[in-house]
Amino acid sequence: MYSATFIFAKKQFDEEFHRLDQAIAAAAKAIPGYRGEESWENAETGLISNVYYWDSMEALQMLMRHPVHREAKAAQSKWLDGYRVVIAEVLQTYGDGTLAGPISGDVP
Repeated sequence: MYSATFIFAKKQFDEEFHRLDQAIAAAAKAIPGYRGEESWENAETGLISNVYYWDSMEALQMLMRHPVHREAKAAQSKWLDGYRVVIAEVLQTYGDGTLAGPISGDVP
């Protein structure tokens, strides 16, 4: 399994941003191998982190090549004051089982 963490500082979001954000979410959910996502905001720095989970690198790359993702990436400077992406292979997950989320238990 893989994760793609999108970390960014936001500017002002507008209608176009929200349209693209919803379209990207729909595209991601339609890709076989999409496992889910989680979002975090650091109150101290104001940075936002969206973590997307994928069964394979191929599934993740399908989203990266999707036209609506490319459209948003090309226009990101209108809405973001900087970003970075961290792609990682998830080797294991564990916990006490009480937190619901997009992934749980051992990673196949």
